[in-house]
Amino acid sequence: MAVAEHIRVLQPALGPHTEYTWTDTQRKTIKLSAPQYIDYVLSQIQTTLNEERVFPTKVGSEFPKEIRHTLNIIYKHLFRILAHIYWSHYPELLNLRMERHINSLFAHFISFVKEFDLLDRKDLAPMADLIALYEQHGIIS
Repeated sequence: MAVAEHIRVLQPALGPHTEYTWTDTQRKTIKLSAPQYIDYVLSQIQTTLNEERVFPTKVGSEFPKEIRHTLNIIYKHLFRILAHIYWSHYPELLNLRMERHINSLFAHFISFVKEFDLLDRKDLAPMADLIALYEQHGIIS
């Protein structure tokens, strides 16, 4: 059985019961729809990537001491977006015959996360079954 076929079996019905929240600049937590959450996340990541003090581009500049923490936050948000795509939109990806692309992206993403220890096991829990399946099939180690 192909990995894509296993993925369909692993998907529980999450969808509309998932709640997305964001903490604004005044430390107030607000509820968002999935598209709003993704927009906020990607906008924040772009802003962070453009910050010279966080990601220096000048020769001789050094990364800040808290760069690992910043990377952990970025990767946690990106992982949540990928998990949302799997949980809520996988049938559409199958329809468009894009499952191999998203599966490849996910496998590379998780391999990178594991190689550099960017996320805790608890952060990966929503996709633990798929990650275990990929490990079992030798897609990721």
